[in-house]
Amino acid sequence: MNSRERILGRVRRALADVPRDDAPYEQAVSRDYVREHGERSAAETVDLLAENLADYRAIVHRTDTGGLAGLIAGLLEKRGAASVLVPPGLDEGWLAATGVPRVTDRAESTPGELDLVDSVVTACAVAIAETGTIVLDGAPDQGRRRITLVPDHHICVVRVPDQVVSSVPQGFERLDPARPLTWISGPSATSDIELDRVEGVHGPRTLEVVLVGGA
Repeated sequence: MNSRERILGRVRRALADVPRDDAPYEQAVSRDYVREHGERSAAETVDLLAENLADYRAIVHRTDTGGLAGLIAGLLEKRGAASVLVPPGLDEGWLAATGVPRVTDRAESTPGELDLVDSVVTACAVAIAETGTIVLDGAPDQGRRRITLVPDHHICVVRVPDQVVSSVPQGFERLDPARPLTWISGPSATSDIELDRVEGVHGPRTLEVVLVGGA
């Protein structure tokens, strides 16, 4: 018998005299909450996302597919980035206009090595307008969670309107709960007992979100 079997055995014994629920969890928890607040067009939903992202102190940019590479190159130049971390599946065209040296996302990269990287560029899985939240799921164009938590500057590209939903319930429907989900609402920040806001505590100090539409 291994440790796992011993622990599960103790749990079963502890629950042996506990009566079963009258209804399964899926039935006992009400799911009749509002799926979204109000009716909005696709353009209005994207506008709400931009507004709430900015409210969380993310820097929001808008462009089309033709201007995306130039915009990203300008953001890296303005930042003074000497290196940019690139997930393995990121669209090569997004960085075609920049000469900033690229750092490959490697499983063996240490936190110290990642801390030396100036910027990271990723895509996202979905963006939620009502909460101003972008969600990453570790797909090839987003990379591992650590690459968006250690570097100080994160540029995240959101395809609009395809990747934008109104509400959290709608966002969950697009996500696989078995994947490593990272939910981001603005740059990393916290407050002490005096309510002094400090950014860059457990993630990037600067989050720039690029909303990219069609040509």
